[in-house]
Parts: sequence; structure tokens; C-alpha cells
Amino acid sequence: MPTSQDHVNGLQNGYSEMKQLVLLEQTDQVKELHTILRDKNTDHSEFLFTADRLMRLVIEEGLNRLPYTKCTVTTPTGCNYEGIKFARGNCGVSVCRSGEAMEGPLRQCCRSIRISKVLIGDDQQMLYARLMPDISRRRVLLLYPILSTGSTVIKAASILLENSVEEENIFLVSVFSTPQSIAQIHSQFPNITIITSEITCDIPFYFTTKYFGTD
Repeated sequence: MPTSQDHVNGLQNGYSEMKQLVLLEQTDQVKELHTILRDKNTDHSEFLFTADRLMRLVIEEGLNRLPYTKCTVTTPTGCNYEGIKFARGNCGVSVCRSGEAMEGPLRQCCRSIRISKVLIGDDQQMLYARLMPDISRRRVLLLYPILSTGSTVIKAASILLENSVEEENIFLVSVFSTPQSIAQIHSQFPNITIITSEITCDIPFYFTTKYFGTD
């Protein structure tokens, strides 16, 4: 008899074909990181180290979706190397407070990237927003680690669109996502790209509090 996890696995396989959804390859390394983060015996130091590793993997996958330009550099041996560099105009927007956990890993991947912030209340009303004046011309990595219902992200995305950010320029970077949250977000914003490490009904809701040591 199929289990709920079988159902989720089927959804993962189906979602892997969607252009606007990027699921990390479920390698043994990723599975081990998920295991450590779910183990009740994992102490705070190990949890922090593991969470940062996993968030960097998700962020790196998000960066793979951003445009680049070709360039030529000269190596220390005097040879020319035909390479690439990211196109200008990328930024991060963290949805406080949980999204702030992803700011450090993002800066570890993109040292000079600028990061804005939005704060959404429990009633899904905007309490605070600090966005760059030119954000309408940027591609946005929207940082929010746990997608449970998708309602907070929908509000954050609405704020970005109200500030003239193009929907296709929003890349939602998450760690754990439910099938329902993905469906809800894409029902309203089908052109937003969602990047996540796992699609699961077993969301570790304690992720942020344990990360910040407030559990």
C-alpha cells in the first residue's frame, strides 16, 4: 500500500520536470545533511554547520539560474582563458526573521551582493521593508528557508511586484518545502522560480529557532 512518503516521492519526480521548480539532486550528501538536521541529538554547533552547508548548496543552485556574460581573463602564466562572469544586477531579499539565516551563506557565495529585507506579520501584513531604490532592475534571490503554506512568501513576492520587480526575475531560495506551498505560490506567481533541497510533508518547523539558538 503506498505511503505518504511514496506520494511525496512521486510529487518530487513530477516537480523535477517543471521549469520553474528546481529540486536539488537527492544525493547521499544531501540526504546525510537532511538526516543530521532532523536528528534530535544534533547539538547547536553541528546543526549550524550542517544548515549552512545545505543552504549554500541551495543558493549555489539558485545562482546557476542567473544570467552571465562571456569574458576573457589572463592567467598568471600569461595565457588567455575564455570564461564567464555573472551579469550585473543581482541582489538578495531576506524575509525576516527566518530568511536572515540564509544571508551568511549567500554572502559566502557572493561576497559583495547587496541584501534587502522585508518583515511580514502573522496577519500577512507588511510591517517593514527596506528595498534598494533600483530593485525593479534587479534579479532577486528571495530568501526563506521553510515553505509550509506559502502565504508569507506570496505576500513578500507581492511587495516585490508592487515595487516593479519582474515576476520572472524572482528566484525563491528555500530549504524545505511542502507540495502545498509550491502549488499555492505557483498558482499566483507561475513565473517565480522556486529552488529547494527537499519537497516533503515532514517540515522541520524548528529549523530557524534551532539555527538561532532560541529553541
